[in-house]
Parts: sequence; structure tokens; C-alpha cells
Amino acid sequence: NEKFNQLRAFHAQNGHCNVPQNDEQTKDLAKWVSYQRLLLKKKTLSSNRMQQLYSIGFNWDPCDHFWNEKFNQLCAFKTQNGHCNVSQYDAQNKSLGQWVNNQRIAYKKNTLSSDRIEQMNSIGFIWDQYDHSWKDTFDELCAF
Repeated sequence: NEKFNQLRAFHAQNGHCNVPQNDEQTKDLAKWVSYQRLLLKKKTLSSNRMQQLYSIGFNWDPCDHFWNEKFNQLCAFKTQNGHCNVSQYDAQNKSLGQWVNNQRIAYKKNTLSSDRIEQMNSIGFIWDQYDHSWKDTFDELCAF
């Protein structure tokens, strides 16, 4: 219960429950948080503890949460710019551009889940921008 109270205080101060593991001050709490996630995966976390953690907005899968945050940023980028081709060299959107590049790499390596591919396809994401550009130029040439 002491760790839960520490996590509640951390959440109140930071607005989330993703405790950094590389900070000496929060290292023990971060280990406890990781252990709660492990217990959930093993289906050995008590329903009472689960309810407590849900009550403060506990993030059960930080990787999934990160992916969804970036996907939402990409949707906002597309709304603003009319496309999903975020450059990783654009200072304003460097992090998003790197994430977009990583999605293309994962797609090519066949390591991106079908659900995520479907999500990306739903917003008109172009997986191979060079191939797409070539086809556009070819279509323009044919129309000429």
C-alpha cells in the first residue's frame, strides 16, 4: 500500500504513472510498477489492486500507449498538412518523423501488427513514399 500511495503522489505531480527507471529517486517505485504489470500478465494481480491502479489511470502497456500517442500526433499532422509524410529531419516534428520512419521499417520487416497496419492504412498512410512518388510522376507523364 505504501508503494501505491507513492505512485498516487507521483501521478498527482506528473499527470501519469510511467515512473522512469533510470532516476535514482524513483528506481524502487519504477520496479514496483513493472512488477504490477508483470503480475497482470501472469493473471496473478488481485482484483482489488487492479481496481486501485485503474482508479489513478495506471498505464498497463507503456509501449502501446506510446504508439497510440504518436498515431494521434500523426493524425493531427495529417489534418494540418494534408499528408502523413513527416520528415525526421524537420526540427519541429523530429520525434514524430522518426516514429513514422520506424513504422515503415517495421512494416518492411513484417514486424508491425495487422491492427497497427490497419490503423495506419485508415488515415491514408503511404508505406513506400518513393514508390508512391514514382507512380504519381508516371501518372502525370501519361496524362501529359
